[in-house]
Amino acid sequence: MAEKTEPATKISKALLGKLNDAIAREMQVAIQYMWQHVQWSGVKGFAVQDELKAIAIAEMKHAEVIAERLFYLGGTPTTKPTPIFVGTTLKEMIKQDIKDEEGAVKLYKQIIEMARKEGDETTNRIFREILEDEEEHHDTFTTLFEDLD
Repeated sequence: MAEKTEPATKISKALLGKLNDAIAREMQVAIQYMWQHVQWSGVKGFAVQDELKAIAIAEMKHAEVIAERLFYLGGTPTTKPTPIFVGTTLKEMIKQDIKDEEGAVKLYKQIIEMARKEGDETTNRIFREILEDEEEHHDTFTTLFEDLD
């Protein structure tokens, strides 16, 4: 294996920690949404199954991109997801998914601001792109939740 060189960008341990928080969160929701996709059937489940699966895959891709960035910056990506909550009813699941996406939006705005202050334009750009996806996921879940009443 080749020797690892120092990254061109030096960032704080605090920002490295936030990137690991983001990886843990992305792994959590990737698993959570995939299990929700698998668990639901019937008319209401049919309407959300494909969406849950697509979002789960997008979240895993986010985890990969963030882990690659963290590793490049000298950190070690976590292998532990944030606690997973699958739920027992579709309404309960989607309500939790909305909260999880709101948490992601808040965390990613913090990371964007930290990266900007530290002059890490690449991390800033990566998280601005991911933030867009998370806001779309939030919109999808809030729309699904409205349709469950």
